[in-house]
Amino acid sequence: MATIKDVAKEANVSIATVSLVVHKHERISTETSKRVNKAIKKLNYHPSRSGRRLVSQKTGNIGFILTEDHFLRSEPFYTRIFLGTEFEARNYEYYILLTTIPSDYNVKDYPPRFILEKNVDGIIIAGKVPASIISQIEKYNLPIAFVDFYPPSNEYPCVLIDNISGGMDATQFLIKKNHKDIGFIAGDIGHPSIYDRFRGYKMAMDNAGLHFSELNYIVDENYTARENGYNAVRKLLEINNEITAIFACNDAMAIGIIQFLKEKGIAIPNDISVIGFDDVEADLSLDPPLSSMSVPKYEMGIEVMKLMADMLKNKGTTKKKILVPVELIDRGSVAELNVKTPIPVEMLD
Repeated sequence: MATIKDVAKEANVSIATVSLVVHKHERISTETSKRVNKAIKKLNYHPSRSGRRLVSQKTGNIGFILTEDHFLRSEPFYTRIFLGTEFEARNYEYYILLTTIPSDYNVKDYPPRFILEKNVDGIIIAGKVPASIISQIEKYNLPIAFVDFYPPSNEYPCVLIDNISGGMDATQFLIKKNHKDIGFIAGDIGHPSIYDRFRGYKMAMDNAGLHFSELNYIVDENYTARENGYNAVRKLLEINNEITAIFACNDAMAIGIIQFLKEKGIAIPNDISVIGFDDVEADLSLDPPLSSMSVPKYEMGIEVMKLMADMLKNKGTTKKKILVPVELIDRGSVAELNVKTPIPVEMLD
């Protein structure tokens, strides 16, 4: 393996000059930089990460934090965001260190080890997290950026989904298919993303002049999991068997809804249409395939890494917010309504 001495000899410069070129120091002339980089490429030299850390006083690592339930239960969604972050980090020569914390994390818990060991230059937080972890990180004066969540203080840079417009588009799509009795099912309604989808649903119903009440939605599930979608649709149809279409706040709950309807012999989409939100890979394997609002998950990871890189480069903070649009994917789970026959109550027993 080539060493820094080999590069210095090949380029006819000092070892210190090679180090300055590697760290893109402004003191080095363009001509010298080109000569050293040519030698680096010729010799296939890879700088020592530990050595670079000593010179730059940077770890070269970015911490990526999310709760255990987000990673385990919504793995397809947050894994894609993480991968987008990791791919973009390579452009800045950063490594991404992933860790999870309990959803009930409190001030008595220790922060992630890479924070305690001062082994990261900044932190990316994905999804909803307890306020206690944010306050603990703040004590370490590390740059923080959020993706798919923003804290109550609203003082940090973040990348968010256009959930209100997405909620409206999903509901308007059902309305255009002649559905009027449209249900909404959600979990963890305190999550800003989920609540904004609910807001979009209500706005679309209001704009269309459609009556809806508490008989049209179930939003008291504690999490957006499949089993909670299964339980929620059962409760919804018990109080309102006039429902012709259901908008689920995410695809995991939509899959649970589809499972319940199939078990009860309720045809999808002829008896009840279903639309989700997120567009995860599992949607394609369903029968019928799930219509959903597609979220650009990789792109969200890319954008939040760009925000972090900008903060680290300029050694400052920003409150910049990026809102990413969503796109309706029409598959086979939504049908145009002609005549609705109420679901017999006995089918739900």
